Amino acid sequence: MRSRITLRRSCLTAVAAAAMLGLAAPGAGATSFSRIQGYDEPSTPSQYDKVGILKVGPKSAPNVLLLAPGTSAGASNFLPLSRDIVARTKRSNKTGSWQVWSIERRENLLEDQTRLNQYKSGDISSQDVFDYYLGWLSNGAINPHFTPLQDSTVPFARDWGMKVAVEDIHAVVRTARHAGERVVLGGHSLGGSIATAYATWDFSGTAGAKDLKGLVLIDGASRFGEPPTAQEAQASLDALDASPPFLDLLGLGFPWIAGAFNAVGSNEAREDPHSESIFQDWVLAPADLKPPVNADNEAQYGYALDTETGPANLALVQVHGGRLADSGDPRGWNDADELTPIQRVAAAFAGSGLEGLDGTSWYHPKRLSIDSGAVNNGVANDAQQVLDVDATHGGAVRMPIYAFGAALGDGRVLDSARNLAEQSGVPKRDLTLINRHGRYAHIDPLTAYPRNAFVKNLIPFLTETRAGIGKTHKK
Repeated sequence: MRSRITLRRSCLTAVAAAAMLGLAAPGAGATSFSRIQGYDEPSTPSQYDKVGILKVGPKSAPNVLLLAPGTSAGASNFLPLSRDIVARTKRSNKTGSWQVWSIERRENLLEDQTRLNQYKSGDISSQDVFDYYLGWLSNGAINPHFTPLQDSTVPFARDWGMKVAVEDIHAVVRTARHAGERVVLGGHSLGGSIATAYATWDFSGTAGAKDLKGLVLIDGASRFGEPPTAQEAQASLDALDASPPFLDLLGLGFPWIAGAFNAVGSNEAREDPHSESIFQDWVLAPADLKPPVNADNEAQYGYALDTETGPANLALVQVHGGRLADSGDPRGWNDADELTPIQRVAAAFAGSGLEGLDGTSWYHPKRLSIDSGAVNNGVANDAQQVLDVDATHGGAVRMPIYAFGAALGDGRVLDSARNLAEQSGVPKRDLTLINRHGRYAHIDPLTAYPRNAFVKNLIPFLTETRAGIGKTHKK
């Protein structure tokens, strides 16, 4: 186990590194987390009808940027970005002061964060946390250990689709508006589709857009023009009924393991960066995640997530993060002046400094991804009736819209934003479209530092949302 002296030294080093990497941005304000009552989904036990809110920034700030995470992602995914935004808007006289709130969806209540909490507080070692979540799979002598959920215990998760996600966000938006805040809603990846669904959702005859002052789409948006047919939607539901409720991102037969890989890897990269990687010597470690040389925890994590070395099936979590160092045993990591310092992305996925949270979703509901296909930029279609998707106010999103396309969204995100703006009569001067698909990997908009084209264009956009539709300066 790491000694208390080592821990104190590590903390001092971490504080210095955090300042250099913008992880503790001056003026970022307080960080807090809480859960509130969410949507009362009929089949779900009441303890899971909760939605979490990760808040960064001064409580007195009258503006809230509310962010929805994407596929297999959690609220702390936005933590470094949130601190950057709060600090930069605080320094600007034009934007006014902002809070950034991030959604922690209900499925993350299913996760076992016990040993990660102990590891973050320095109470157990890197070997201990690795063994609890992963090592037991190859060593039957390890006990106690993480116990995966049995599908039979959570049949209600098959009902956690777009309606649940949107209604949970509605509870958060009402909380913000009750306190007098003005709300801009954004989302990354699948979160972009969820944000569009909210803006176009029919809440008892009123569009969700009525609650909002702007919309931000980060390498994700609603598909439009070719929604599934009613028959295709029903076939998807039938297939879901006959299969596990959660997405198996890595195709290994364990839906939770992608989340555990990332949670353990990111935390070891943060808490114990220069010790020799335990993962790379693990008999069950996928070969395409292991560096070709003996590596430390930080290098192991960087190698797995960097666009140059990480496998294609991890595109959802990739960054331009650097390369293995030229020498050393164990080999370290060189950020190489790339977009994202590897400690930034590790902090985002580890949930650094947060008890009970990491930046992944270990149990992503398949139903949410199925339902996203029927959002269709708020244009009614036959699949919506089958899937209980009420995104029908596609012509009511009359507000400034900002879309940023990276590696996965490419031009499709911008095309979707244009379509939504045209449907709603949004003037071109209130539409901000930035395409960086050839330069930014999927996670880079959230973690790039100090150069970040997404943030650079977001700050003036937030100024425009304060001015109101049709009153902004011409770009």
